[in-house]
Amino acid sequence: MRILMIGPPGAGKGTQAVRLAAHLSIQHISAGELFREHIDQGTELGQNAHTHMRAGLLVPDEVTIGVIKERLAHPDTERGFLLDGFPRNLAQAEALDDILADSESRLDAVLDLEIPEAEVVRRIGGRWLCRGDREHIFHVDYSPPEVAGACDVCGGELYQRDDDREATVRKRLEVYRSETAPVVDHYQATGLVTRISALGQVQEVLDRALVAIGQGQADASGASSC
Repeated sequence: MRILMIGPPGAGKGTQAVRLAAHLSIQHISAGELFREHIDQGTELGQNAHTHMRAGLLVPDEVTIGVIKERLAHPDTERGFLLDGFPRNLAQAEALDDILADSESRLDAVLDLEIPEAEVVRRIGGRWLCRGDREHIFHVDYSPPEVAGACDVCGGELYQRDDDREATVRKRLEVYRSETAPVVDHYQATGLVTRISALGQVQEVLDRALVAIGQGQADASGASSC
């Protein structure tokens, strides 16, 4: 199966993409991870991407498309893949259509994770990290530290990243609405889009995704075709 998973920041897209791809035994292709791999390997695409990222600029569409096109040409994608983090705008979606057409293939499903903006702000805006070890993550509502401001694991000071502050989260949501949401409209006319509620436990959301692609129990709730 060839699947595109899309959704706003805070919807749990990355978590669900990894789990769904593993369940289906297909390749999970994350645009962010591909950038890091190319940068680490010093490829021309990676160097180009790093130049823009280091300057605080968005990676140009042609570079992003090039990275994805190169990855989709690998033999391990022939059985299927799940795209996560691409396409982020309409131009990238149209480029993906061309890439797939050139290989005489097409998407089988587009899964659109839906979540209220207030919940996105709550999920991301409540996140705090340990200065001593950024792998130690806490949340004011879901996993608060035993002592306010201190890491339960090592006692390090907790802090909030600029990207997790409410004003920044709301700005990211604005960018998603203006640039990425139109991708859903692009695919909606093809009948490939299924909207899935991203609320609830991780397994509940995964079950909805499986139902959407015909791999789960028909009585699961939270998914609606468009």
